[in-house]
Amino acid sequence: MATETLTAPPSTTERQAFADIPPFPDNIPTAPLLRLSLAKLLAKPEDGEESQRLFQASKELGFFYLDLRDTALGEGVLRDVDALFGVGRELFELEREEKQKYDFSGEGSYFGYKGYGQAITDKAGTRDRNEFYNVPSPSPFSLPSLPNHPYHLTLNLTTPLRQQISKNDILALSAPPPAPSLLTHTRPLFATFIPPAHTILSLLLTHLNTHLHLPPSTLPSLHRLRAPSGDQVRLLKAPAQDKGTEGPALGAHTDFGSLTLLFNRLGGLQVLLPEGMRGTEQAGKGGGWVYVRPLEGHAIVNVGDALSMFTGGLLRSNIHRVVAAPGAQRAVSKYSVVYFMRPEDAVVLKRLEGGDVIPALKEGEMEEAVASKDWVLRRALGRRVGGNVGNAWRGTEGTDAGRL
Repeated sequence: MATETLTAPPSTTERQAFADIPPFPDNIPTAPLLRLSLAKLLAKPEDGEESQRLFQASKELGFFYLDLRDTALGEGVLRDVDALFGVGRELFELEREEKQKYDFSGEGSYFGYKGYGQAITDKAGTRDRNEFYNVPSPSPFSLPSLPNHPYHLTLNLTTPLRQQISKNDILALSAPPPAPSLLTHTRPLFATFIPPAHTILSLLLTHLNTHLHLPPSTLPSLHRLRAPSGDQVRLLKAPAQDKGTEGPALGAHTDFGSLTLLFNRLGGLQVLLPEGMRGTEQAGKGGGWVYVRPLEGHAIVNVGDALSMFTGGLLRSNIHRVVAAPGAQRAVSKYSVVYFMRPEDAVVLKRLEGGDVIPALKEGEMEEAVASKDWVLRRALGRRVGGNVGNAWRGTEGTDAGRL
């Protein structure tokens, strides 16, 4: 169980940071996420205290806060996220017919638009209450050189941004899919956001790699920026809810990639606490579900199924969901910006060898070996509305199977 929790409300400064929305209530239980510092993880060795806390959080709850302030890398990401929130608001104001043109699920792609109520949230076939747009990582030809950008000064532990992009240039990745003109015009913003977001998560992988006693760069080498993968930015909107329209915006699930970098300004995200972390109150009325309070200047990071599969379940891909925001916040539409890091398309998702920390397969135990691209497609598209709901649900379960 975590030794450090967020038991007290954040400071007045933090509570007032999102001044344009009602405050998050101080009188409800919140998840005990550890607060980690990007600055410390960049500066400290991988066996230092902050790195140990990262490993602890990844094993116990699988969710943690990452303070991005006080580093050029993090501050730049926060500025881009502010701009992406504005893009999201404008995007979802487009007419439904216009947005629907960019739903490519019928073509076997999870990029593009997913409309309100177009996915199921449970075995009974309950419709979701959100809309989102998945933006693929830009072609390497569209990535800027950013010679004077602060990201360039700190990007990736061993390789500057420009070198990474020039290596990417030889891969001839596919052209981006059609998109609304708004996203076409703001493509440079996505191009400046994705490399540093990827770098932050690669830094976390490097620290985890050390604690898992894997050969150097094992985990980062499965998530190269320049290689084809399912990495994406998601812009999401969950409309305001009242007593007559309550329902899950996004049903209970685990993320199916490796790491998720999430930015919220409103509540609504809930995590299912493991049995050992539940107090009397959570074990009763809430059934173990507790809200995650958004914090100014912080990202919420969580472990996904791929990392759990790589580590034989040692790292926790925790179940979470999105419901109505608490208190007065429920009357405000919720927007989110997310960066999903996923293994390269050809990587096989199975426990890694070469270290003495990851538990070995038990005698007679079998595990599915599936390519990352196939795993992502199965889980991303399988819960879209249509077909046999029960069979569709069973066919798209991840590490949450048997836990819901």
